[in-house]
Amino acid sequence: MKKALTLVLAFFALQSVSAQDLHFSQTAQTPLLINPGAAGVFDGWERVNINHRNQWLGAGTQFMTTSIAADANIAKSDFNDRAHVGVGVMFYNDIGGDSRFGSQTGSLTLSGILPMGRSGHVLSAGVQGGFGQRKADLSNVSFMNQWNGEAFDPDIISGEQNTVTSFAYMDASAGLYYVFDGGQSTFARNENFKIQVGVAAYHLNRPELKYSNGVTTDRLHRKFVANAGIVADIPNTVFAIDGSVLQFAQGGHYETLLGMMVRYRFENATKITGNSHDAFIGLGCYARIKDGIIPSVMVDWRGFQFGISYDVTLSAMRNAYRGGSLEFSLSFINRNDALFKTRKRRM
Repeated sequence: MKKALTLVLAFFALQSVSAQDLHFSQTAQTPLLINPGAAGVFDGWERVNINHRNQWLGAGTQFMTTSIAADANIAKSDFNDRAHVGVGVMFYNDIGGDSRFGSQTGSLTLSGILPMGRSGHVLSAGVQGGFGQRKADLSNVSFMNQWNGEAFDPDIISGEQNTVTSFAYMDASAGLYYVFDGGQSTFARNENFKIQVGVAAYHLNRPELKYSNGVTTDRLHRKFVANAGIVADIPNTVFAIDGSVLQFAQGGHYETLLGMMVRYRFENATKITGNSHDAFIGLGCYARIKDGIIPSVMVDWRGFQFGISYDVTLSAMRNAYRGGSLEFSLSFINRNDALFKTRKRRM
């Protein structure tokens, strides 16, 4: 039974990869996967993100996704009141199942960032170019004709050939991103208000997927992403709300992710010098519509953010598998959260 479940999950993964990209539940920690226009658009100068996801815990096989990304802005003023450039790099490795089906990608992102004076409004447009590679090994995969009536028997010859070809491809994406930061230039405490809205399109060139040595017409579907978020202090309290909604569409498949986190501020930033930052712990829950819920915890301290979340499956997939997916994130931002702070150079 365990091998049967492993086969079902591996087959599900192999079928879905050509239709939908990998995804993380902690989308705020994967900005370059959500919108190329987000490169360099944040309260600071340099940012590094590391994400790791273990899909379907306890399924008898491993589905692991790891992403490392870094982005920075160039020629940004201390008051963020003039046009500048954002640049980012990203690498991820996704591998899983008994077939060890894997996808490795790397990309370079470039954005043009246009602040609208000191009003807090920022508009950005970004392009992303990169490469991808996919491979698999079917030697450890069981097939239905190896079922002997009671269990899968690896001694039964399946007749299937290990013909999945390793191949590479080029990729191109673009996006528009808008941010309004109402607390960017104010002394007021407990009045921070920020909204973010973006639209993006990935795989604009529809890369060809060559899983076999023969002629193939299979292509990676374009993916369209729309996102919106809000972060707002609750006046006269140490609490804030952090809500977001994202819509993905790719090859006839749709995914909606929404939710909210309540943040408790346990350390106040120095608004003038920026020698200390706001520190908070956040608790919240997100929902992947028609699929599951995602309880999440986030800790932000001295520029570091650590997040942990767990996907609880509620869809029909639960009939075959009752486990979930565990995800971790770690990021660091060299921040600018003060009125008169100059850029800090870090060695």
